[in-house]
Amino acid sequence: MPDAMFAHPRLAPLYDAFESGRSDLHAYVEIADELGAARVLDVGCGTGSLAILLEGTGRTVVGTDPAEASLAVARSKDGSARIVWVRCDATVLPTIAADLVVMTGNVAQVFRADEEWTRVLLSVRAALRPGTHFVFETRKPERRDWERWPGTTSVDVPELGRVERHDELTDVSPPLISFRSTYRFPDGEELTSESTLRFRTRDEIDASLAEAGFELRAVREAPDRPGLEDVYIARKAD
Repeated sequence: MPDAMFAHPRLAPLYDAFESGRSDLHAYVEIADELGAARVLDVGCGTGSLAILLEGTGRTVVGTDPAEASLAVARSKDGSARIVWVRCDATVLPTIAADLVVMTGNVAQVFRADEEWTRVLLSVRAALRPGTHFVFETRKPERRDWERWPGTTSVDVPELGRVERHDELTDVSPPLISFRSTYRFPDGEELTSESTLRFRTRDEIDASLAEAGFELRAVREAPDRPGLEDVYIARKAD
Protein backbone atom coordinates (compact mmCIF):
# COMPACT_ATOMS: atom_id res chain seq x y z
CA MET A 1 0.00 0.00 0.00
CA PRO A 2 1.61 3.32 -1.05
CA ASP A 3 2.01 6.04 1.56
CA ALA A 4 -0.76 8.64 1.66
CA MET A 5 1.58 11.36 0.38
CA PHE A 6 1.60 9.51 -2.94
CA ALA A 7 -1.81 7.82 -2.92
CA HIS A 8 -4.19 10.44 -1.50
CA PRO A 9 -5.79 12.52 -4.28
CA ARG A 10 -5.25 15.76 -2.35
CA LEU A 11 -1.67 15.03 -1.27
CA ALA A 12 -0.17 13.62 -4.48
CA PRO A 13 -0.49 16.95 -6.38
CA LEU A 14 1.62 18.60 -3.65
CA TYR A 15 4.69 16.43 -4.26
CA ASP A 16 6.23 18.57 -6.99
CA ALA A 17 5.66 21.77 -5.01
CA PHE A 18 7.48 20.45 -1.93
CA GLU A 19 10.19 18.58 -3.87
CA SER A 20 11.07 21.20 -6.47
CA GLY A 21 14.60 21.66 -7.78
CA ARG A 22 15.31 17.96 -8.40
CA SER A 23 18.88 18.27 -9.67
CA ASP A 24 19.27 14.51 -9.35
CA LEU A 25 16.93 13.94 -12.29
CA HIS A 26 19.33 15.49 -14.81
CA ALA A 27 22.06 13.22 -13.45
CA TYR A 28 19.92 10.21 -14.37
CA VAL A 29 19.49 11.54 -17.91
CA GLU A 30 23.28 11.83 -18.11
CA ILE A 31 23.64 8.22 -16.92
CA ALA A 32 21.12 7.10 -19.55
CA ASP A 33 23.26 8.89 -22.15
CA GLU A 34 26.41 7.28 -20.79
CA LEU A 35 24.87 3.80 -20.96
CA GLY A 36 23.32 4.34 -24.39
CA ALA A 37 19.84 3.51 -23.11
CA ALA A 38 17.03 4.07 -25.60
CA ARG A 39 14.23 2.25 -23.75
CA VAL A 40 13.82 3.13 -20.07
CA LEU A 41 11.58 1.80 -17.32
CA ASP A 42 11.07 4.26 -14.45
CA VAL A 43 10.03 2.27 -11.38
CA GLY A 44 8.15 4.22 -8.73
CA CYS A 45 7.82 7.08 -11.20
CA GLY A 46 5.49 9.06 -8.91
CA THR A 47 4.32 12.26 -10.58
CA GLY A 48 6.39 11.51 -13.67
CA SER A 49 9.04 14.25 -13.62
CA LEU A 50 11.97 11.99 -14.56
CA ALA A 51 9.97 9.95 -17.07
CA ILE A 52 8.93 13.11 -18.92
CA LEU A 53 12.49 14.43 -18.85
CA LEU A 54 13.77 11.16 -20.33
CA GLU A 55 11.08 11.03 -23.00
CA GLY A 56 11.96 14.59 -23.98
CA THR A 57 15.41 13.33 -25.04
CA GLY A 58 13.85 11.00 -27.61
CA ARG A 59 13.72 7.85 -25.53
CA THR A 60 10.90 5.34 -25.21
CA VAL A 61 9.76 5.47 -21.59
CA VAL A 62 7.46 3.39 -19.41
CA GLY A 63 6.60 4.70 -15.95
CA THR A 64 5.22 2.44 -13.22
CA ASP A 65 3.84 3.27 -9.80
CA PRO A 66 1.38 1.62 -7.38
CA ALA A 67 -0.28 4.96 -6.53
CA GLU A 68 -3.03 5.96 -8.95
CA ALA A 69 -3.20 9.50 -7.54
CA SER A 70 0.45 10.09 -8.44
CA LEU A 71 -0.03 8.60 -11.91
CA ALA A 72 -3.01 10.92 -12.44
CA VAL A 73 -0.72 13.89 -11.78
CA ALA A 74 1.87 12.45 -14.18
CA ARG A 75 -0.70 11.96 -16.95
CA SER A 76 -1.86 15.57 -16.61
CA LYS A 77 1.56 17.05 -17.42
CA ASP A 78 2.80 18.36 -20.73
CA GLY A 79 4.89 15.73 -22.50
CA SER A 80 3.17 12.81 -20.79
CA ALA A 81 1.09 11.58 -23.73
CA ARG A 82 3.87 9.54 -25.36
CA ILE A 83 4.79 7.74 -22.14
CA VAL A 84 3.17 4.46 -21.16
CA TRP A 85 1.97 4.74 -17.56
CA VAL A 86 1.36 1.47 -15.71
CA ARG A 87 -0.10 1.08 -12.24
CA CYS A 88 1.68 -1.88 -10.67
CA ASP A 89 3.77 -3.01 -7.76
CA ALA A 90 7.54 -3.12 -8.26
CA THR A 91 7.52 -6.90 -7.73
CA VAL A 92 5.43 -7.43 -10.89
CA LEU A 93 6.95 -5.05 -13.44
CA PRO A 94 6.12 -5.28 -17.15
CA THR A 95 8.77 -7.28 -19.02
CA ILE A 96 9.51 -4.74 -21.75
CA ALA A 97 13.13 -5.60 -22.69
CA ALA A 98 14.36 -2.29 -21.30
CA ASP A 99 17.88 -0.95 -21.76
CA LEU A 100 17.73 0.74 -18.39
CA VAL A 101 15.62 0.52 -15.24
CA VAL A 102 15.81 3.52 -12.90
CA MET A 103 14.59 3.90 -9.33
CA THR A 104 15.03 7.38 -7.86
CA GLY A 105 14.18 9.15 -4.62
CA ASN A 106 13.38 6.88 -1.69
CA VAL A 107 11.85 4.11 -3.80
CA ALA A 108 14.55 1.52 -3.15
CA GLN A 109 14.16 2.05 0.59
CA VAL A 110 10.40 1.48 0.85
CA PHE A 111 10.94 -2.30 0.54
CA ARG A 112 11.51 -3.18 4.17
CA ALA A 113 11.81 -6.98 4.16
CA ASP A 114 14.74 -8.68 2.47
CA GLU A 115 12.36 -11.09 0.74
CA GLU A 116 10.42 -8.21 -0.81
CA TRP A 117 13.60 -6.45 -1.96
CA THR A 118 14.74 -9.70 -3.60
CA ARG A 119 11.43 -9.98 -5.46
CA VAL A 120 11.85 -6.41 -6.67
CA LEU A 121 15.37 -7.11 -7.92
CA LEU A 122 14.23 -10.22 -9.78
CA SER A 123 11.35 -8.29 -11.31
CA VAL A 124 13.75 -5.55 -12.43
CA ARG A 125 16.07 -8.18 -13.89
CA ALA A 126 13.21 -9.72 -15.88
CA ALA A 127 12.35 -6.30 -17.34
CA LEU A 128 15.87 -5.80 -18.72
CA ARG A 129 17.57 -7.07 -21.85
CA PRO A 130 20.77 -9.07 -21.23
CA GLY A 131 23.77 -6.87 -20.51
CA THR A 132 21.77 -3.75 -19.70
CA HIS A 133 21.54 -1.78 -16.46
CA PHE A 134 19.67 -1.04 -13.26
CA VAL A 135 20.39 2.33 -11.61
CA PHE A 136 19.02 3.31 -8.21
CA GLU A 137 19.87 5.40 -5.18
CA THR A 138 19.82 4.79 -1.45
CA ARG A 139 20.90 6.75 1.62
CA LYS A 140 23.93 5.78 3.67
CA PRO A 141 22.81 4.50 7.10
CA GLU A 142 26.06 5.54 8.79
CA ARG A 143 25.31 9.20 8.04
CA ARG A 144 22.02 9.09 10.00
CA ASP A 145 20.35 11.44 7.56
CA TRP A 146 17.02 10.97 9.34
CA GLU A 147 18.22 13.25 12.13
CA ARG A 148 17.84 16.18 9.68
CA TRP A 149 14.25 15.38 8.71
CA PRO A 150 12.10 16.85 11.51
CA GLY A 151 10.89 20.36 10.85
CA THR A 152 8.21 22.48 9.21
CA THR A 153 8.17 23.85 5.66
CA SER A 154 5.53 25.62 3.62
CA VAL A 155 5.02 26.40 -0.08
CA ASP A 156 2.58 28.41 -2.16
CA VAL A 157 0.55 26.07 -4.36
CA PRO A 158 -1.18 27.58 -7.41
CA GLU A 159 -4.97 27.82 -7.07
CA LEU A 160 -4.72 26.52 -3.53
CA GLY A 161 -2.65 28.87 -1.41
CA ARG A 162 0.05 28.25 1.18
CA VAL A 163 0.29 24.66 2.40
CA GLU A 164 2.37 23.74 5.45
CA ARG A 165 4.09 20.39 6.04
CA HIS A 166 5.40 19.26 9.41
CA ASP A 167 7.73 16.24 9.49
CA GLU A 168 8.47 14.27 12.66
CA LEU A 169 10.21 11.02 13.46
CA THR A 170 7.89 8.42 14.97
CA ASP A 171 10.29 5.50 15.43
CA VAL A 172 14.05 5.20 15.07
CA SER A 173 14.96 1.53 15.08
CA PRO A 174 17.73 1.15 12.48
CA PRO A 175 17.63 -0.19 9.86
CA LEU A 176 13.97 0.93 9.91
CA ILE A 177 13.19 4.62 10.29
CA SER A 178 9.56 5.80 10.52
CA PHE A 179 8.24 9.33 10.18
CA ARG A 180 4.98 11.22 9.88
CA SER A 181 4.21 14.15 7.57
CA THR A 182 1.26 16.37 8.46
CA TYR A 183 -0.10 18.71 5.79
CA ARG A 184 -2.16 21.76 6.72
CA PHE A 185 -4.27 23.32 3.97
CA PRO A 186 -5.52 26.92 3.74
CA ASP A 187 -9.10 25.70 4.27
CA GLY A 188 -8.12 24.20 7.63
CA GLU A 189 -8.00 20.54 6.61
CA GLU A 190 -5.11 18.44 7.95
CA LEU A 191 -3.94 15.21 6.34
CA THR A 192 -1.18 12.91 7.54
CA SER A 193 1.06 10.38 5.85
CA GLU A 194 2.98 7.67 7.70
CA SER A 195 6.18 6.31 6.14
CA THR A 196 8.92 3.80 6.97
CA LEU A 197 12.22 3.44 5.11
CA ARG A 198 14.81 0.65 5.25
CA PHE A 199 18.44 1.77 5.43
CA ARG A 200 20.58 -1.04 3.98
CA THR A 201 24.35 -1.13 4.30
CA ARG A 202 26.66 -1.25 1.31
CA ASP A 203 27.48 -4.90 2.07
CA GLU A 204 23.78 -5.80 2.18
CA ILE A 205 23.08 -4.10 -1.13
CA ASP A 206 26.11 -5.65 -2.83
CA ALA A 207 25.09 -9.13 -1.67
CA SER A 208 21.46 -8.70 -2.72
CA LEU A 209 22.45 -7.55 -6.21
CA ALA A 210 24.80 -10.49 -6.72
CA GLU A 211 22.19 -12.96 -5.49
CA ALA A 212 19.62 -11.56 -7.94
CA GLY A 213 21.96 -11.85 -10.92
CA PHE A 214 23.47 -8.37 -11.20
CA GLU A 215 27.08 -7.25 -11.51
CA LEU A 216 27.85 -4.04 -9.64
CA ARG A 217 29.59 -1.68 -12.05
CA ALA A 218 29.87 1.52 -10.05
CA VAL A 219 28.77 3.34 -6.90
CA ARG A 220 28.67 7.14 -7.15
CA GLU A 221 27.85 10.02 -4.88
CA ALA A 222 24.32 11.32 -5.38
CA PRO A 223 24.69 14.81 -6.93
CA ASP A 224 21.95 16.35 -4.81
CA ARG A 225 23.02 14.70 -1.52
CA PRO A 226 26.82 14.21 -1.67
CA GLY A 227 28.12 12.21 1.25
CA LEU A 228 24.62 11.20 2.31
CA GLU A 229 23.46 9.00 -0.56
CA ASP A 230 24.89 6.64 -3.17
CA VAL A 231 23.83 5.91 -6.74
CA TYR A 232 24.32 2.27 -7.74
CA ILE A 233 24.89 1.18 -11.34
CA ALA A 234 24.40 -2.58 -11.77
CA ARG A 235 24.51 -4.65 -14.96
CA LYS A 236 22.23 -7.60 -15.64
CA ALA A 237 24.60 -10.56 -15.73
CA ASP A 238 24.52 -12.76 -18.83
